Amino acid sequence: MWKNIFIQDKLHSSNKLSVQQIMFFVLLAAVPGVITQFICFGWGAFIQLVWCMLLAIAFEAFILKLRNYKYTDYLADNSALVTGMLLGVAIPPLAPWWFGLVGVGFAIVFGKHIYGGIGKNIFNPAMLGYALLLVSFPKQAATWLPASSTLLPQPSLTEAWGIFWGYAAVTADSFAHATPLDIIKNNNTLTLNELWKSSQILDGIGGKGWVLVNISYAIGGLFLLYKKIIKWQAPLGMLLAIFIMAFFGWQGNNTSSAASPMFYLFDGATMLGAFFIITDPTSGATSNLGRLIFGIGVGVLVYVIRVFGGYPDAVAFATLLMNLTAPLLDYYTSPRAYGHKKADKGLPRTKS
Repeated sequence: MWKNIFIQDKLHSSNKLSVQQIMFFVLLAAVPGVITQFICFGWGAFIQLVWCMLLAIAFEAFILKLRNYKYTDYLADNSALVTGMLLGVAIPPLAPWWFGLVGVGFAIVFGKHIYGGIGKNIFNPAMLGYALLLVSFPKQAATWLPASSTLLPQPSLTEAWGIFWGYAAVTADSFAHATPLDIIKNNNTLTLNELWKSSQILDGIGGKGWVLVNISYAIGGLFLLYKKIIKWQAPLGMLLAIFIMAFFGWQGNNTSSAASPMFYLFDGATMLGAFFIITDPTSGATSNLGRLIFGIGVGVLVYVIRVFGGYPDAVAFATLLMNLTAPLLDYYTSPRAYGHKKADKGLPRTKS
């Protein structure tokens, strides 16, 4: 019963798919991005993905058992797997085992079940868990591998497994390297042309590997749009806002140190955020206009935090901040049934 209510009230989907089917399509759509991420960033990316998805199932089962639910029915909806998948691809490949444990545990317990479970959470669970990791463990959150297309070394499966469990002779620092967003953010002296020539991980419109990963997640997102699993308003709003703000910051001048709009669109977690994160029907806006405004708000915040904030990527923080506005957006943008008043705006007037 709750699955039907969730679909009708939150997704407004014309295909009337079950939650299990919708989450399955989300997982299926992420496959191109996951494969590309594995090819570009090695075995560590695969280990983190599997680890986080297994943890998500374990935490989900444990909490459901504590709540005296028939956990086998709820586990079958695949929502925990989606949360684990999103955290698994967001966590750096060389992060230790406890990193995913903390992030997934916080996401499932405090991001999802503390509000009552699926359909009731006000924040995106995966992004809440990831934000906790970014704030609490900034060093581990920044330990990213360079893409395999560079001349920098990549750990083997054995080395990645040893780094993951903490017993490897080599350290994560020996493989770590700044991400493209880090390089742009911390560049204060070089022009774009000079920066591209001096860096091993910058090529074409963005970072090696990162562009391919973003394109792959965009392909998965288009599949979700084709299957009518998600609506177009939020992704379009986010991507358009990032493009416009980056354009005015760049203005086609390669002699400056500001990155181009295409760089910000195809680096970091932009496409993953646009198609797989901000389209969450529970924590996002549900009206068409509300989704568009929600996406624009996320895009603006992503650019502002990337350029002026303390973190190179900002999809998690931008999403969580806009999650707070979702009820307000729905209240003021949802169509009114015939005979019902429009939403009240502002405080009521009082006679002096």
